[in-house]
Amino acid sequence: MKQQWKHLKLKPFVQFDHILRYEKNPDIKMIVLLGEVGGSDEYEIVELLKKKKIKKPIVAWCIGTCSKVFPAEVQFGHAGARAGADRETADAKNKALKEAGAIVPNSFEDFDKKIKQTYDKLVKAGTLKPQPDVEPPRIPIDYKIAMRDGIIRKPTEFISTISDDRQEELMYCGIPISKVFSDDIGLGGVLGLLWFKKQLPKWATDFIEMVVLVTADHGPAVSGAHNAIVCARAGKDLVSSLASGLLTIGPRFGGAVQGSAAHFTTYLYAGEDPAFMIKDMKKKNVNIQGIGHRIKSVTNPDVRVEVLIKYAKKHFPETETLDYALSIEKLTTRKRGNLILNVDGCIGVLTCDMLRSIGYTREQVKEFVDLGILNAFFVLGRSIGLIGHIIDQKRLKAGLYRHPWDDIAYMMPDKPEKVK
Repeated sequence: MKQQWKHLKLKPFVQFDHILRYEKNPDIKMIVLLGEVGGSDEYEIVELLKKKKIKKPIVAWCIGTCSKVFPAEVQFGHAGARAGADRETADAKNKALKEAGAIVPNSFEDFDKKIKQTYDKLVKAGTLKPQPDVEPPRIPIDYKIAMRDGIIRKPTEFISTISDDRQEELMYCGIPISKVFSDDIGLGGVLGLLWFKKQLPKWATDFIEMVVLVTADHGPAVSGAHNAIVCARAGKDLVSSLASGLLTIGPRFGGAVQGSAAHFTTYLYAGEDPAFMIKDMKKKNVNIQGIGHRIKSVTNPDVRVEVLIKYAKKHFPETETLDYALSIEKLTTRKRGNLILNVDGCIGVLTCDMLRSIGYTREQVKEFVDLGILNAFFVLGRSIGLIGHIIDQKRLKAGLYRHPWDDIAYMMPDKPEKVK
């Protein structure tokens, strides 16, 4: 054992200096020793007891007394201790300690009793004054057990009210995915569940799918498609190229769906007539989003708008926002023929009417508008076309795009301004 400690460059716990330090410490009233089979360190304690250098009661026991029942030598303890001679057996050590004056039990089972008896004698003699028990640390209950038994509730970081994938079957707003297919809910129905948390009637789901179809693409020249194409030709991946195109959606491209809904509902719900809205927005120097088209006009109408209006008039229970927007269009087209209700504006006002028709109040519709989510219809539809353009350019192996010089008006100053 000594050789093991020497190899580790550590001092064994049982040494003269430790025991003598305990003997000299007035706060220590008794010593407890737990030795083991093998080695001879315990005999150092025996010598200290014989020389009366340890006067405090010492309760001792060396484990490994069972080694004698084994037919061959057996290792014990964390260091693999074993008796190399009779003197190193646990029985020999326990006998020597007892003869030297240590308090040694008859077996390990009595070790705690001897400690308690020694303690009680010291207390009775007034040598030791009992100290208040230290409150043991409370071991917390296992989290899984507590959750199972309903003892605790873990605070959550997210709330989901539209889908749940914890069960055997995925749920869309409480509807199993198998039922989505068996009932032929379709794309519009799924959007109704995930966006509005409602099982929409067929006229509403068909309208949503119509919006997706009419917004899917508008050629390669518009902002979103142009960005996606340039990005794809620069060698970027599909997702990056799609993001590049989607990021162009805003007040001037596609984002008028949101803007038109906000403009028209603000004045309609406030009870203002169309003429007041036009006059008031002109006074504020704000263009009415959803009104105006670069190419289409009264004499050259947008077929997409005509299809949507015809469908809404036939199937929507409520078209108050559309009617208000068409009244605005009658006034704006008197000034200029291309100041018509465009497709973005038409989708914006019809979405408000769809929400009203499926049971939302004006206040709730306004909340949807204020949340800025109506552009979701344009984003969803246009993503289809943008992805198509990206795939098209990848398939064509189109090279890096560089804008032609003759399409750029270079207007350089003769000399740069010199700052003093």
